[in-house]
Amino acid sequence: MFDSFPKDTQAFMSWTWAQIEPYYQDLAARTLDAAALEAWMADWTRLYDLLDERYARHYLATSQSTTDLRAEKKYTDFLETIFPEVEKAEQSLKLRLLESGLVPANFEVPLRKMQAEVEVFREANLPLMTAEQKMGLEYDRIQGAQTVLWQGAERTLTQMVPLTEAAERPVRERIWRLSLQRIMADREAINSLWVKFMDLRAQMAANAGFSDYRAYRWKFLKRFDYTPDDCKSFHQAIEAAVVPAARRIHERRREQLGVDRLRPWDLDLVHGVYPFNMPALRPFQQISELVQKASAMYRQLDPELGVYFDTMVAEDLLDVENRVGKAPGAYCINFPHSKRPFIFMNAVGSHDDVQTMLHESGHAFHDFEANRLPYSLQRHSGAEFSEVASMSMELLAAPFLPAAEGGFYSEPEAARARVEHLERTVLFWTYMAVVDAFQHWVYENHAEASDPANCDAAWARLWDRMIPGVDWSGLEQEKQIGWHRKLHIHQQPFYYVEYGLAQLGAVQVWRNAMHDQHTALARYREALALGGTRPLPALYQAAGARLAFDAEALQSAVALIEDTIAQLDAAQDNHA
Repeated sequence: MFDSFPKDTQAFMSWTWAQIEPYYQDLAARTLDAAALEAWMADWTRLYDLLDERYARHYLATSQSTTDLRAEKKYTDFLETIFPEVEKAEQSLKLRLLESGLVPANFEVPLRKMQAEVEVFREANLPLMTAEQKMGLEYDRIQGAQTVLWQGAERTLTQMVPLTEAAERPVRERIWRLSLQRIMADREAINSLWVKFMDLRAQMAANAGFSDYRAYRWKFLKRFDYTPDDCKSFHQAIEAAVVPAARRIHERRREQLGVDRLRPWDLDLVHGVYPFNMPALRPFQQISELVQKASAMYRQLDPELGVYFDTMVAEDLLDVENRVGKAPGAYCINFPHSKRPFIFMNAVGSHDDVQTMLHESGHAFHDFEANRLPYSLQRHSGAEFSEVASMSMELLAAPFLPAAEGGFYSEPEAARARVEHLERTVLFWTYMAVVDAFQHWVYENHAEASDPANCDAAWARLWDRMIPGVDWSGLEQEKQIGWHRKLHIHQQPFYYVEYGLAQLGAVQVWRNAMHDQHTALARYREALALGGTRPLPALYQAAGARLAFDAEALQSAVALIEDTIAQLDAAQDNHA
């Protein structure tokens, strides 16, 4: 029957469940034994890959234009008419494979994940999952519509950020207040949506037989190798090892600015650091420059990585430029049937855009490597390691930022860009701890956290604990709603600690590259090619790192970062 299955994704995009169902029925009816296993798995993968790619393309279209009602309808139709039926059919096939006792080659870890999926699955949750994804669309719509009028032009909040980099302090304050005023205008809309998210998630956990949503989500995310208590240990380690370094960064910035106290407009809209006593870095004027110079950097780092990226350019697999109505943020999404990744981002001409391109390209390279594995369920490593792929790329590619290496900057500018990135790495750990600790508080206190006012207070407490050296006096309301702008909290619960763990892994990969770049890069790519066929600690080990939650590992990473910052500062001084 699979001889008639479409080979082209576009031909499959309009298929109804009535057209898809016979292929699941065929797989369910076949004899499943050792002789038939390989062909059965291959056909299942072909079917699932087409469905997964169809979902990805529908989702991407809604991100590219949050006002495109036709794209939204296609996505919601898929969620309502195809997704629930696929989930039920997939559940049946997973049960069949598990009950057969057969183990496909290199499939032990995917089988463990499959067992967790079977245990957490409840048909009653399918319409709730659809509703949750629709609510995520509403969140994107609210965020995507946030614009302000500045100097006679309508600008997105993302487009406002670069304007602060070269501005005098009073102008930065005006920009910051204008942006926050616009965010505050949607406070009630986000709060109303939050209550719905919380009610829905409580029901999902109850339907699946879990006492709380975190326990449900932990198994749903297939987190076998660490626990909520490990996350709390990580928060404490960050407080001990990283917060003091963050305080030093902020104190250095205060001295550079010559002010008695840092205010929020002395940073970016979250937690970044800009050298306001220098002209803003302007790495490119046109999006084509960003793409061309990123390609040159990858070719310098590794020719095959350059080929991967150039393939994406040639096949129009990037949507880079920010525009009104485009969903916020950035991501790389995989098209598994086509064996291609797609990068979505919101570039506005800042160095952040360079970092985002490097980050998302790391995800893309991971997809290229892992897509070679034969079965779809082998390819997903989990976010804890996929973010090692992306964050390592930011650090591995950094030496090629100078124009002489194919990149964007003069040598002093490249050194400055690297200092900014490394400072933000330190500050990111503290911000990540706020986001992750906030989510643990939310789902440990579900009833209390269903009131957004309590969430405001909890966020502010955590912010004061982890983000030192910035004075928010008179801006308490603005500080409290920081959780509104973090889409992971709303759309992807508990997806954030991965970034902190992965950043620590990436620093270890970078340390290895300082001693032997060829070997470090080879190990990095070998680990990416393993996909999800090894446990998480083994993936880290393959890349030359250790999955760590302790203060000692963080202290070592911070020391390396601070030493490198000192060397880069000295290099800038020598060029002055």
